[in-house]
Amino acid sequence: MSTEAAARVDFIQIRYAQCWEDADVLLSALNIQGTDTCLSIASAGDNALAMLGAGAERVIALDLNPSQLACLALRVAAYRELKHPELLELIGSRPSTRRLELYQRCRPLLNEDIREFWDDPLHSRLIEQGIGSAGKFENYFRLFRNRALPLVHGRCAINALLQGAATAEERHAFYDRHWNTWRWRMLFKVFFSRFVMGRLGRDPGFFKYVEGSVAEKILDRCHHALTELNPAENPYLHWILKGTHGDALPWALREENFDRIRSRLDRLEWHGMTIEDFLIRNSGTRIHKFNLSDIFEYMSPDNYTRLLERIIKAGCPGGRLAYWNMLAPRSRPESLKDRIQPLDALSRQLHQQDKAFFYSAFVVEELL
Repeated sequence: MSTEAAARVDFIQIRYAQCWEDADVLLSALNIQGTDTCLSIASAGDNALAMLGAGAERVIALDLNPSQLACLALRVAAYRELKHPELLELIGSRPSTRRLELYQRCRPLLNEDIREFWDDPLHSRLIEQGIGSAGKFENYFRLFRNRALPLVHGRCAINALLQGAATAEERHAFYDRHWNTWRWRMLFKVFFSRFVMGRLGRDPGFFKYVEGSVAEKILDRCHHALTELNPAENPYLHWILKGTHGDALPWALREENFDRIRSRLDRLEWHGMTIEDFLIRNSGTRIHKFNLSDIFEYMSPDNYTRLLERIIKAGCPGGRLAYWNMLAPRSRPESLKDRIQPLDALSRQLHQQDKAFFYSAFVVEELL
């Protein structure tokens, strides 16, 4: 169980240089309290830091990929050393000509392995571009933004979209009249197909349990994000279309959250291991809240159920799990109906608010 994804997927390169899951809905789902011990998939670290800033007593971040933990470690050093505007420059949220200089200020706070990782000439070039653009997934969006999108929409149309009309009716009208052309639909179906996304964006091994058209499902969610939600308030959409964040920022990068995160960094720890291995090795640790990203998509239904059983043993009554389905449907199996309670109404409500729009479902469940 603990090595199913590892056996099929390359976990060496940076896959995600930022978290592509909306921390606003995550924090609403988990309702973190000041005495909570929280477990989070690390990814690039943004959402583990958000959970820390939300007031958790302890946050444990886990990832199989050492490159992802290097992203988290550099973020922690940046929160300690830099001012908020400088952090945004290093990430790539704001323009900068001094990112290597900012990295040099953070470098003494990194351990030797992490310094060697970021000192590598390849990664130094990634720092210059902004560490939030350093992953395979971000490069996939860069190709979309620079090579594919200009064939369909020009700069004026993109700017008009991102300005965001005041009402959903106005946004629907703009989408129907100016954005949803046959070229847009054709481009989307090709670029976000299972084949292209597997080759350029996510690892092909992540699609093992996916059924149906990948592009059609994502296109439907994209329509929701461009019409029902306000594009002007969506940092994820802004990055996809512009390569930087707009005036709206992800939770962990907002100025009002910066000092809260920085003051609590000693409560954060990270480990290079699976959730399964951590729970086995730390069987006495009680976890109150779980941010499980979309890891269940990479597991067979049987392995998903077995991991839930381990989570139940490590969790506390009233504890919560939050996770995303992108393409493979996962939710509490009937065999665990006496141990886990789906919070369906909350899940649907938050999914409708989710600015990281490409997920087909957001799942919130409570331990009994």
